[in-house]
Amino acid sequence: MSRLPSWIRLSLCTDQGFNHVHSLISSHKLNTVCESAKCPNRHACWNRGTATMMILGDVCTRDCKFCAIKTGRPLPLDYDEPRRVASAAKSMNLNHVVITSVARDDLDDGGAGIFAETISAIRDELPEASIEVLTPDFDSKIENLDQVLKARPDVFNHNLETVKRFQPLIRPQASYGRSLATLKHAASSPIRPAIKSGMMLGLGETEEEIVEAMGDLVSVGCELLTLGQYLRPTPDHIKVNRYVAPDEFNHFADRAREIGFKGVASGPMVRSSYKADELLAQLRS
Repeated sequence: MSRLPSWIRLSLCTDQGFNHVHSLISSHKLNTVCESAKCPNRHACWNRGTATMMILGDVCTRDCKFCAIKTGRPLPLDYDEPRRVASAAKSMNLNHVVITSVARDDLDDGGAGIFAETISAIRDELPEASIEVLTPDFDSKIENLDQVLKARPDVFNHNLETVKRFQPLIRPQASYGRSLATLKHAASSPIRPAIKSGMMLGLGETEEEIVEAMGDLVSVGCELLTLGQYLRPTPDHIKVNRYVAPDEFNHFADRAREIGFKGVASGPMVRSSYKADELLAQLRS
């Protein structure tokens, strides 16, 4: 499916906010998921003066079939990265900071230590800001997950990505059960951050499968949900099965709230970190 429907809006406009963010990312030598994952909202977010920093390098040890981030052998850790992330966040004057990463299965701690240090560095620079982390599953190593949670993020996000049937196809090095277990452990932590997850639609899933996945997420303590349209980043990635219309996204948002989610962002252009501050506000209101 090559032709985009009218409701898929890809803005390429830039303004002073975009240029400011671009300059900060470049001068601090940071990576963003906006660029590495070819996010369609990059211009919109950067124009707002926000960006989602991606730590632990820009090479992932996993090869998910929906993701544009490079895969291969990552470079050694950059131990100054947490300081530079915090400095850039302060320069952007962010009130909600979202930090994600590549998967680092090559590391004993999966990168959990850098996650924790980054949270602490942001707290020092922006004590009033809320902090959201979007993490990998740390290969089910609970001690690594706990290292991140003990740094006290306000939101813990780990994406389920898709329904159970498509997990082996698009996430061959992850699993549906492992992702649910990751979220359940975070939800049962005494730190108790807000628990968030997200899924892509348009891969060929049925409504019954979507509802099942949403129910599974709520059952493990997930409170916040994002639903967005899968867009094929390159011809080498899995094809789009269909484009989900806006009214269907509204329908799934209603179902999600009925199932028990306290905050839902659902729409063709919704992504995990897009306007994440507004989704957290739904939970706090």
